Amino acid sequence: MKSTLKTPRSVIVSTVIACVLGILLSIYAYHVETNIHSDPSFRALCDISEHMSCSKVFSSRYGTGFGLLEHIVGKNSTLNQPNSVYGVIFYVIMISLATRTEYSLVLIQLITAISGGLGCVYLAYILMFVLNDLCVVCVSTYFVNFVLIICSVIKYNAVKNMVVVKKEKNGRKKAN
Repeated sequence: MKSTLKTPRSVIVSTVIACVLGILLSIYAYHVETNIHSDPSFRALCDISEHMSCSKVFSSRYGTGFGLLEHIVGKNSTLNQPNSVYGVIFYVIMISLATRTEYSLVLIQLITAISGGLGCVYLAYILMFVLNDLCVVCVSTYFVNFVLIICSVIKYNAVKNMVVVKKEKNGRKKAN
């Protein structure tokens, strides 16, 4: 995985590692949610106490479609999926953008990372103030998404600087 332009290789590697971690967390969240619904006696490893329970969060109305989509597309719509499904999609998109260094794709990566971060702020608010819970899996994904924002900003700045340098070089060539 060669880094082109002058995007630090460590940023690309960190992005990929964070995305893989995010995918694994999302798959675990999906596993917990599907087992909760099919087996009422199921107890997840992340259910630590009454106020530290990922099962409580994943089985709440906010665990599917962010608690919003059912009002837009209907509760039984195929678009109203568990949040973990959207998480996997998000992380796959971020991995596919991780090695790309074209300015427009880097900008899309940055916007996607920031959007994911805003989603985390919303879900963290729901977690803490509506559900009064602390979900270890959720907080872990918030951390992963924070890392993705940092990596995306660093990558964006590196690529933006390279674009400026190329324009300056082209300007000097035209002037000569």
